[in-house]
This record gives sequence, structure tokens and C-alpha cells, in this order.
Amino acid sequence: MLVHLHVKNLALIEEIEVEFRPGLNILTGETGAGKSILLGSIQLILGGKISRNMIRENAPYALVELLFQIENTKAQEALKALDIYPEDSQVLLSRKIMDGRSINKINGETSTVSQMKAAAACLLDIHGQHEHQSLLYQDKQLEILDAYGRERILEAKEKVQEAYKDYRKCMGELKALDMDEEQRNREKAFLEFEIKEIRKAQLCPGEDDTLERQFRRLSNARQIVEVLQNVHGITGYEGQQGAGELVGNALRDLSRVVQYDEALASLEQMLGEVDGLLNDFNRELSAYLGSLTFDESAFYETERRLDLINGLKAKYGRRIEDILVYEKNQQEKLEKLLKYEENYQKAKDKLSSSEKKLEKVSNDLSKIRKEYSKQLEIKIIQGLKDLNFSEVDFSISFNRKKGFTDNGFDDIEYEISTNPGERLKPLGKIVSGGELSRIMLALKAILADRDQIETLIFDEIDTGISGRTAQKVSEKMAVIGQHHQVLCITHLPQIAAMADTHFEIEKHVKGSETTTEIHVLSPEASIKELARLLGGAEITAAVSENAREMKELAQVHKNTRLK
Repeated sequence: MLVHLHVKNLALIEEIEVEFRPGLNILTGETGAGKSILLGSIQLILGGKISRNMIRENAPYALVELLFQIENTKAQEALKALDIYPEDSQVLLSRKIMDGRSINKINGETSTVSQMKAAAACLLDIHGQHEHQSLLYQDKQLEILDAYGRERILEAKEKVQEAYKDYRKCMGELKALDMDEEQRNREKAFLEFEIKEIRKAQLCPGEDDTLERQFRRLSNARQIVEVLQNVHGITGYEGQQGAGELVGNALRDLSRVVQYDEALASLEQMLGEVDGLLNDFNRELSAYLGSLTFDESAFYETERRLDLINGLKAKYGRRIEDILVYEKNQQEKLEKLLKYEENYQKAKDKLSSSEKKLEKVSNDLSKIRKEYSKQLEIKIIQGLKDLNFSEVDFSISFNRKKGFTDNGFDDIEYEISTNPGERLKPLGKIVSGGELSRIMLALKAILADRDQIETLIFDEIDTGISGRTAQKVSEKMAVIGQHHQVLCITHLPQIAAMADTHFEIEKHVKGSETTTEIHVLSPEASIKELARLLGGAEITAAVSENAREMKELAQVHKNTRLK
């Protein structure tokens, strides 16, 4: 459950820390006191969008922290699947907002918004003021049914998704083959042309690199000869300025004086090695020059071959290896075209087989949904009776979609009758906003029991209700509070009277600054707040007595009917 909320520098909130308790936590306050801001701070942890306007004026950042005490194994398993492990059975979710960006952390480790949202979804569920309107959409109705029966429906849905993926793949393969005879003949001629052009070139991997080197050598042969002749002269023995001749003379001069100083012997040896190396170099260079000729026909053939290969590269691939792979792929396409009738029939058979499998798993999913729909109908009827729908009938109708989807072929609709003798009709054609709100409350209670979500948050679930209905809603909230932690923002005294813990949200003006604060009410202070909710601007002695009696009756109800 949610044990601690810390909010800092968010809109009107300068800094608040709230210790929530088990059971029914009621939050009340004047209109505009900041109840929506408090709820909005929690929604930020659920991945709500952020903006710079959220940060309190002149504050560098805003911070929201939620500390949860994990008390059931389902929540622990769900968190483990997300690679989140409670520390001392606690999980801390925090979001720090700075100039339109945020830093998100789970137990002190940086996380993404999606990871934060997934973790929070395992721990709490928020029902906002307008969420009940989503009940009018059939996709939402199906989502609720699937959530109710998820232990079996989830596995069946995964099979449908896998089968649907295969079915779509088979449809694509058949569509790719679907062409008339004229198209096939054009495609065949085109493929044959490309394959013939590539094969005629008789390409060899690496051939282009060899040809490039040969072309560079042949196209620069004259420059090579001129440079090598110059080098041969500089390092040779012809002429008095050749390096070979000069080194030879130096070696002869040094040899004449070695006999006078033995230390010169090593220098003589080194110079002799230089003379030998120059001699070897000059001889090999001379041999290379002798073999170097410019073959015009070889140059032309190399250039022509390179042009051919580069032309093929421009069409079919950057490297010879790529061209050969392309040719192989085109050959496979041609072979398929040559066996078109056979391949087309195979694709049709494969699609038919895939469709039969999809039909079976979709039918299996539909059967499971129908089983759970009967259970859900009974629970919803009972839940609605608890919420002052005295004569109510409820049904989930099934129709089949025209085609398949990755969610099966079921098209469902919630139907309700709220008066005796009245036939069942779709929700949108019969219920009011207040009735929709109560239906959603009943569903939330049912799903929470199945999913074991510990914390439920209701924002003004009392919209559109009053009197006896409000009393019934309060009793339902008290029942839910027996098994879950509930946080409820309300304006109705009947609901507030059922509080196990009552919080008041107040707005204070200090000079030019406005702040929102929240604090726990004592039993006596809670009665005063109930009187305000009952009496409005003027709280008389009668109103105060009425509030006290309402609180006492709520306590009697909890002590007798909920034990």
C-alpha cells in the first residue's frame, strides 16, 4: 500500500508529506484548495505529461515521491517481472521535474518513464473524474472483461496474437505472388536480362581490386619510368656524382688508413655494408627498369573490364560479392516465377491452414471470454445492487467482427436495464453520468479483488449522485476499504463519514504567495469538516449535530455490517 507521499514545489504545493494508512483514506477540502494538484502529483508517477508550468514559481525543480509497502505476493511477482526488487518490502518511486524534463528513479536507481509507469501500475489504480466515460467504448468493455479473466484469457490472447501474425505474413506472401500473366511475363523477361548480364561478365571476387592496381600502374607507366631512371642515376656508379661511385671512393680512402688505427675497422665494415646494399639496390632497380614496358592492348583491356564491372556495381551492388548475391536472389525469384502456379497454390494452402489455426484459437479465446462474461455479469449485478440499483439487469452481448484481429474476433457490448420490465440496452443509450460512475466503481472493486492491487484512488466518484445513492456508494467504499487501501477525494458528507482516516486539504495565502497543505483530522475535526460539507457557508448547531450523528452511524455500520 501507499504509506508515504512527498511533494515539493509542485504548483501551489510548497512542500507536503503525507502518511497514508490502511483502509479508507478520505480527502476533502474547499473547491480550489488543491485536491486536483495532489492527485496530479500521483498521476505524474503513472507517466503523466510534464511541463515547466508545473514547477512552483521561482523554484528550481518539482519533486514527487511515493513510498509503497508491498504486502501481497502478486504485486511482488509483478515487480519481479519488471526486474524490481523491494528493499525491506518497500519500493520508492520518485520523479524530479526540471524545466520540462524529468529524472525518474525506482529505489534510487534511474529509470525511464515507461518503467516507472509499469511499476506504479502494479501498485495502484486511479479512477479519475471522467474515466467512467470510457465505459461507453466497446474496446474498453472488452479490456475490462479480459482483465477480469486474465489468468486464462491472457494465455489464449497470446496464442491468437501469434496465429494472427502468421496469418498476416501468409496474406502478404500470397499478395506478393498475385499477378496476371502479362505481369509475370514482364517480370520474367526482366529477371532473365539481369541474370544474363551478370553471368556474362563472369565476375570473380576480388577481381576489381586487382584490376584497379593494374590500371593505376599502367596509366602511370611513363611517370614511373622517369622517376626510376632518375633514382637509378642518383644511386648508381655511372658518373662522378652517383651515390654508388661516391660511397665506393669513400670506402677505398678509409681502407688506406685502417692499418694505422684498429678502431676504424668497424667503420670500414659498416661502410662496406652500405656499399653492398647500394650495389644490390641499383642492380635490382636496373632489372625492374629493363622489364618495364607499356602494353597498350593490356591497358585498353584493363580499362574496358573495369568499366564493365563499375557499370554492374552501379546497378546491382557496391562490391562484386554484392552483385553475385543479387544475381542469386534474382535467380531464386525467376525459379519461383517458372513454378508460379505451383507456388501460388502452395501459398493459398498455407494461408488457408493459417486461417484455420487463427479461427480455432480465436474461437477458443471467445469461449473463455464467454465463460468469464457470465461470472462478471453476476458480480456486476450484485455490485450494482450494492450501489442502489435496486432493479437492475446486466448482460454482456457477443457479436463477431467481419474479419480477424490480433485480439480475436469478439465484438462485445455491455447492456443494462435499470427498471423492471425494461429490455436490455447498450450503456450509452440508457445510463446517466452518475450511473456510469457507479458502474465503474463496481467494476473497479471486482477487478481490484482479482488483481490484488493494494491501493485504489478515486477522484470524486460521487459525481452526479446524492441522497440514498450516495449512502450506498459510501457503504461500497467502506467494503472495498476492508480489503484494499483506498484514497478517495470527495465532496459528499455520506462518503466522508465512512473514513478510516480523514485528511483535509487547505489553501493558505501568505502575503503574495498561495500554498496548499494537507493534514490528518482528529475525530472532532472530522465532524466539523462533515458539518461544512453538509451546511456550506453557515454551520448551525443542528448541522453540527447532524454531522456527528452521520459519523456515529457510519461507525456503527462499519462495526456491525463489515465485521
